[in-house]
Amino acid sequence: MRQVSIAHLTELLLDHEPPCISLYQPTHRNHPENQQDPIRFRNLLAEMESSLLQKYPIREVRTLLEKFRALSRDDRFWNHRTDGLAVLSSHDTFQIFELQRSVPELLVVADSFHTKPLLRILQSADRYQILALNCHEAKLYEGNRYALDPVELTSMPSTITEALGNELTEQHLSVGAHGAGAARSARGGAAGNGAVPSIHAHGDKADEVDNDRDRFFRFIDRGILEHHSRPSGLPLMLATLTEYHDPFHEVSHNPFLMADGIMMNSDSLSLEQLRKEAWRIVEPAYIQSLAAMADDFQVARSRGLGSDDVAEIAAAVTEGRVDTLLVEGDRQIPGTIDLITGQVELKDLADPSVRWDRRERQRKADPTLRGDISDPDVDDVLDDLAELVLGMRGEVIVVPAERMPSTTGAVAIYRY
Repeated sequence: MRQVSIAHLTELLLDHEPPCISLYQPTHRNHPENQQDPIRFRNLLAEMESSLLQKYPIREVRTLLEKFRALSRDDRFWNHRTDGLAVLSSHDTFQIFELQRSVPELLVVADSFHTKPLLRILQSADRYQILALNCHEAKLYEGNRYALDPVELTSMPSTITEALGNELTEQHLSVGAHGAGAARSARGGAAGNGAVPSIHAHGDKADEVDNDRDRFFRFIDRGILEHHSRPSGLPLMLATLTEYHDPFHEVSHNPFLMADGIMMNSDSLSLEQLRKEAWRIVEPAYIQSLAAMADDFQVARSRGLGSDDVAEIAAAVTEGRVDTLLVEGDRQIPGTIDLITGQVELKDLADPSVRWDRRERQRKADPTLRGDISDPDVDDVLDDLAELVLGMRGEVIVVPAERMPSTTGAVAIYRY
């Protein structure tokens, strides 16, 4: 799974040579539902081509569509989907993100990227990562309360052989377990029944093996911190045998590493079992964190440094005063924000003349509209607030309705 990070979002919000194409669609993990996914994708490509041809020459359009068409023919890609897909492309970038939440089908062709669906997912408060580790190999997963998926380890070693290379000690080991399954476990795989064989080293070799293990753990810790924990900002849970938790924590310098972890060999668990074990540990910390943020807001408001009035928050955002913004998940407030004054103009979606930023609603508003869904008259005030706060280096957290300290859809803590 390709992680989406704040760095990705920040890069996408920069100026790019238009046209900027933003494609979102729900996808499916299992057969037969996933058979419809490439068909829906190709239908969106047909709309995309029609839209682009209205403004750009056919040769340029063909170039813009090349990577999309190659993706549409990639059977392996379509056979391994998550819950949603985002593809954002321009002349200078082509980004694919696999999403763990479904998104409405949406195609936007504009002078800038449409990033709000990514923002909602990126800032959701229930996300976490799992480092599954043994003495031979490391794997990374990212999940939320509903889903868990493998993450490709980038720019770092994932096995002890890759990490230590020629410095790896020749290990004179005997395996104190029986059967082919146990032998596979000694090489870093899963034993058939989840058991892990005993590994015995002789004499000074025991110290050498421990040194190799600790050096491997250090490599993994540094790589995860640099390439995954810092970019994502997500809490990291260790999943490994009980005897490896203390050695890893002793060498780790990762501030995102949780004190609690999964005390078992993750290879003995299915992905769904691993998710359940992780959420059992993450949920109390998640609830405690949201409660603490609600308390911080109440204290800030009592000091005149917080508000749950959307209009007041918008004015404060344009002045650069918002430090932390909590946004209610799945809540939408249709309207626009004046970026100079911060004034909010609300809209009524019951009015059929209002164009919303979903294709279906736009088509009802204007049946002739095809690709020009790039500059909707009405947006979501909450998403706009979130983008503005992030652009001013504030923190945005998407929170479920039952955990919000207000019913207005947003609360803000001010810097001053």
